[in-house]
Amino acid sequence: MNNIFRGLLAGYGAKKLGGGCFGTIFVFIIIWVLLGQCS
Repeated sequence: MNNIFRGLLAGYGAKKLGGGCFGTIFVFIIIWVLLGQCS
């Protein structure tokens, strides 16, 4: 999975699930790492 697609997917998930500035960043990092594990 390339980094651009991975970043867009993580950003979308973070926007939907994150409840504020730090929450969004935290969710983005979690999704980024999980997508990195899958590929």
